Amino acid sequence: MATGKLIVFVCIAVLFLVLSKTRLSSCQQFAIPFQQPSHCGSEKYFDISSLSCVQCGINQVRSVSGTSCVCQVRHRVVSSNGGAITCQKCPADSKPGVTQDGFDCIRCPGGLNTEGKCQCPPGRILVERNRNGMLLDEAICETCNGTEPSFAVPNLFGDRCVRCQETYINTTNSCECGQTNMPAGGLCFPQNNLPTTVVSVVNYAQLAISVQSVWFAENMQAVAAACLIYSNLTACQALGNMCVMNLNSLSSVNNDACGLFNTIHRSTAALGSAQMISFWRANLPWLYYGDQAGLASRVLFTESFPTSFSFKGAAQNTNIQFTAAVYNTKGNFLKWQNVKGGTLQLCPDTVIRLNAAYRFGTTYRQSCQIPLSKILTDFPEPIFYDIYMDFSSGNGQKSLWAVPVRNLNLQYNGQFVNQGDNLNNWYLTRRIFLVDTLSGRENTLASQPKVIRVATKITISIQLEPNTQKGVIKTPLMTVSYTDILVSDPDTQSVSVSFSVEYEMNQSEAQIQTDIALGVLGGMAVLYSLLKTASWKRQVGSPLIDLQTVLKFLLFYAGDLANVFFVVTVGTGLYWLIFFKAQQFVTVLLPLHVQEKRFVTYVGCAFTLKAVQFLHKIISQLSIDIFFIDWERPRGKVLKTAEGNGDIKSAPAPVSIWRTYFVANEWNELQTVRKINPVFQIFAVLFFLEVVGFSNLALMDPSSNLSRDPQSYQAPWNLILRYGVATSMWLVIGFLQIIFFTVFYERFVEDKIRQFVDLCSMSNISVLLFSNRCFGYYIHGRSVHGHADTNMEEMNLNLKREAENLCGQRGLLPNTDIQTFQVSITNKMRLQYDRIREPLSRRTGPSRLLDSSANPFEQSTKAYHTMNKFLGSFIDHAHREMDYIVKDKLLMERVLGMEFMEPMEKSLFYNDDSHSFSDVLYYGNEATLLIFDTLFFCIVDIGTQDFVLAAVLTYVQQKVFKLIRNATGRKNLASKTLVDERFLI
Repeated sequence: MATGKLIVFVCIAVLFLVLSKTRLSSCQQFAIPFQQPSHCGSEKYFDISSLSCVQCGINQVRSVSGTSCVCQVRHRVVSSNGGAITCQKCPADSKPGVTQDGFDCIRCPGGLNTEGKCQCPPGRILVERNRNGMLLDEAICETCNGTEPSFAVPNLFGDRCVRCQETYINTTNSCECGQTNMPAGGLCFPQNNLPTTVVSVVNYAQLAISVQSVWFAENMQAVAAACLIYSNLTACQALGNMCVMNLNSLSSVNNDACGLFNTIHRSTAALGSAQMISFWRANLPWLYYGDQAGLASRVLFTESFPTSFSFKGAAQNTNIQFTAAVYNTKGNFLKWQNVKGGTLQLCPDTVIRLNAAYRFGTTYRQSCQIPLSKILTDFPEPIFYDIYMDFSSGNGQKSLWAVPVRNLNLQYNGQFVNQGDNLNNWYLTRRIFLVDTLSGRENTLASQPKVIRVATKITISIQLEPNTQKGVIKTPLMTVSYTDILVSDPDTQSVSVSFSVEYEMNQSEAQIQTDIALGVLGGMAVLYSLLKTASWKRQVGSPLIDLQTVLKFLLFYAGDLANVFFVVTVGTGLYWLIFFKAQQFVTVLLPLHVQEKRFVTYVGCAFTLKAVQFLHKIISQLSIDIFFIDWERPRGKVLKTAEGNGDIKSAPAPVSIWRTYFVANEWNELQTVRKINPVFQIFAVLFFLEVVGFSNLALMDPSSNLSRDPQSYQAPWNLILRYGVATSMWLVIGFLQIIFFTVFYERFVEDKIRQFVDLCSMSNISVLLFSNRCFGYYIHGRSVHGHADTNMEEMNLNLKREAENLCGQRGLLPNTDIQTFQVSITNKMRLQYDRIREPLSRRTGPSRLLDSSANPFEQSTKAYHTMNKFLGSFIDHAHREMDYIVKDKLLMERVLGMEFMEPMEKSLFYNDDSHSFSDVLYYGNEATLLIFDTLFFCIVDIGTQDFVLAAVLTYVQQKVFKLIRNATGRKNLASKTLVDERFLI
């Protein structure tokens, strides 16, 4: 029994082990060790099939590539089937050498090389087989016949005789150059006026290092001599390419690439010019626009490009055709190439977006980071481009217009002359390259370059002809900036490159017109501010010009000047928006980013000054004097227990204060009421900008479409257009809201300002408020029914009588309906007002001025009743020495917003049908608020170029200032009206 259990247990254990090994093997079969060819050593090769190192066979070693095996030195191949090989050692005594093909052994007459093969002395060729291919027992070293007529020399591989280079024959009538002649680059030249030595060192100024270029050392002298002596076109192009690789830099050195080129250019003056262009020497490439300073302005601005461009209509032409003559490093002409498709753009992208660079009027900007390893792979040697613009001549034949190049890295006698703004110092060139990985190679041409040069910034500038009406442009300018990069770790290094196309025009006339507008409107603002300051001086009752007067003038001027800047900037934005987007033939182009800075400065000034005006108005509103005059009189008497002796006496029935509290609450709610809905304003502006697509009008391209293909190129934003679109949207929607509010809402729904005046009349309470010391507003709320503190039945009866014209009118004067007035009081009246308020003012003053015996509550109550009685009697003409008259304002007084007459003996009440008391509320300053919100929205957008963020911050700003205005205004209302703040809810 036990034995059976043991057998079962052993079977289960064995089964478990088998299953475990099966699972383990099934898990491991997907993992292999990582090996590289460099890991295999000299006796193993890397099997590309199994991705592992495999042992080589007998007498075999790893090949140079590391992916196969070859026979050892002095071993021949016995068999080879394309994969495995068999090797056998050659007999050291009889045939120690291996044939060139590696399959046989042979006796060598001149010894063996390092590979165990035969070698011959210089000038001889190795012969291992006879004419019919039979292998010789001993190789033969044959001498090539270098005399006439054979002129033979060994070829590069040393296995046959070929005719020697023609320059040797022309110079010495043999294949020897001779001591009196100059051999260079495999050529032979007679004595000439070129330097006998050349500078093959390439200086990289940005890195402050120099490289001994193997390409320059091997080829420069040869191509220069071939170009000068034999007019070899390819050699001349190659020498020009070397000069371009030296960044066209000029100095007193005459044996570097550009020095040699200029020497040949001067020496071949007798050959004349190519294509009738004086700068283009026959047989030479066109590299420079002359060798004198001051030619740049003549090249760029003397002649116009003979083709017109238009954005719309039947003659629409927005296609810019650039064609490049392409050369390789050796000077061979490769092809004519249209630059579309990314020829000059190193950054990869879709063809549609790449070609958008050549749509006239579209500002193009492209930038990216490119791995250095990709650059080394894609550009083993530089390619050179001569850029032209296509156009059709008068007979319809296709012609080319040369595009000059401003190389920012060009040095003239050690100075970077092209980096300044002075055109007279510029040296314009013609030929460019994108990447140079050749001149920075030191040892061999196959080695990795020590330094490379990359055209990291290419800008094509197109300038519109001044005062053109048909889209004529000047000669375009290509600006190239190269960056020297020290190659250390290509796999981790990267290069930032950019390509852009910019359009510009002479903005001086527009700037002059803007300055004139600012000057004229600014002068008018000064005059208007002086008038407002004079009016303010009359309203505060002070004839002296003091520091406060100057400060007030500056505050008024800040607001008026803000309006000037706002009008000019909005006009400028709309001008560019309308004229650029709607033009057919191109007559205007957008300002450049640098030229936008002045406009942004104007917008910043407008916002800053408007913010000062806004804060000034807020502070002024929070410091007004206001009092509610209660006309209600006691109705009947009540019995009241006298304090002290407990006697019961009759006293006038108290007048309810709740009407005053109610009016004060309504006034408190009116403080931040506006003529527009700010939330709707923000959402509507965002809807039209982002959803409908009006923001696309701010792109720097000629398209006026509101919707864009997401696959197409999106031009950069223009700040002026963006400002013009944003302000127009904000102002249009704001004005539509104001019109709707004024014409429809206030007439058919509710008018809160007029309702407040009606409430005052029904509450039998008048409102007197002072925005300045001697100027303010009066709302006559005295009830025509005599009492307002009544029950519902009597109130409804009073309303019915008033509707049926069975009672008097509500106006201050008999038989009039005018209830609102502008008030200009005398100094005596103001002094009396302040005298009544003086005890309350001392409560908030220094503690030494307080009356410790006085009860604050009793003081407030007493001051309230005293003020109510005084102001009521003042309105009723009870004070002869402080009387007033009611009159209409003159037309000019209403237009200028000021008063010509100064109250001397009597105060002045001006009839005011427009309810201008709202000037101390948000309601009456809607224009200031709307402009401030617009500028705040735009200034945030200019800084972030994000309409959504600008909208959010504008909403937050509105909420913050509204909270501050409500909270502080409530405190001021409680302080000035003697209404407890707890009742203002």
